[in-house]
Amino acid sequence: MDEYITSEEHRAEVTGYVREICDLKATIAEKDKLLNKKNRELLKNITSEKKNPFDNPTDYKKYSGDYSEIQPRLGEPGYKIPVEIDDVEFRNLRRQYSIGGWCMIFQFIASIVMSIFLRMGIESIITIIHGEDTGVFDYMYGSSILVGINMLVFLFCNVMIAKIGMNWAGIKTTSIIKTRDFSFGNGLQYCIIALLLWLGSAYMGSIAETILNKFGMTAFADQEGLGETPVALAVGYIYSCIIAPLTEELLYRGMLLKVFSRANQRFGIFATAFFFGLAHGNIAQFILAFVLGIFLAQITMKHNSIIPAIIVHMFINTLSTVTGLISDISSSASFISTLVLMVLALLGMILLLVFRSDGNRLPAPTPQQHRRGRAVATSSLPFLTAIVIQMIYMAYTLKFN
Repeated sequence: MDEYITSEEHRAEVTGYVREICDLKATIAEKDKLLNKKNRELLKNITSEKKNPFDNPTDYKKYSGDYSEIQPRLGEPGYKIPVEIDDVEFRNLRRQYSIGGWCMIFQFIASIVMSIFLRMGIESIITIIHGEDTGVFDYMYGSSILVGINMLVFLFCNVMIAKIGMNWAGIKTTSIIKTRDFSFGNGLQYCIIALLLWLGSAYMGSIAETILNKFGMTAFADQEGLGETPVALAVGYIYSCIIAPLTEELLYRGMLLKVFSRANQRFGIFATAFFFGLAHGNIAQFILAFVLGIFLAQITMKHNSIIPAIIVHMFINTLSTVTGLISDISSSASFISTLVLMVLALLGMILLLVFRSDGNRLPAPTPQQHRRGRAVATSSLPFLTAIVIQMIYMAYTLKFN
């Protein structure tokens, strides 16, 4: 005789099956959750390895980019960057250094050519209006014309070359302005430290000028001023205190530092500072720009942004302008400003020691990074050509007394 189950037993059996199914679903969901977590951790590790393949504790890791663009083998199971560089990585890395070199060449040539054409055009217009060419340069020098030309030239060239270089190297604009862990206190500290470096490097520049004078030379001959009219002075101050810091940081600590720091951050800091010094055209200002350039590059890497460097750069240029104006007022005003600067310089020494004690030291390259810095950069013809061209120009600016 067949056995029959009651409706109550059937419902109980179905309920048991449903409960088992729910338990299985919960178990599967939990397993999926664990699997997704492991996948995220694996992806995070792979991403970390791509951004920090050299495992250097002294590097600014947040500043590093995706190195798999240089070495495609990153991400392969068990792959570690060897000390010796292979052909693919060498070519890709040299291309980055070449991009930086080409940009410096283009910026140098474009600024000179653009300046010459603008001056020739304006001189021609003034000559046509006045009917003679005597005193045209004196008129341009005394007015705001020359200052305006310089401002337009470097505004256009710096921004244009920076944009070209970032597009060429695949650098996103957001990657150089996404500021991390930066506060008002940091900015104040950096400005006072920069003041110390400014005074120290200015003193070294004066020593270099003294040495040149002993050989009958000077680095400051034929320096163009800001003009003589109020408009010329205003335009000059706007350029020096606002336009120059913005555009120079975009070019040097924005594009160039990213390009030169792909494998070796220490090399990138010094290479960028070196080009920044060469761009200032004479030995005394080279020393000032080189020393400040190292510090500006370091705080750019620390905060993953050019914003702190722009603020410090604006402060130093404004300070230089203001102290120059004060020295023209009276000797007593100049004495007081010097006294204030000395006090701030002493404070700068203390703040610099605090800055370094907090672990803010220049990155020290690993053996792998050492092989991927100067050794690769000096194999790039555009990189070397850019250095030679600007060094020749600096030598050309030296004048005999």
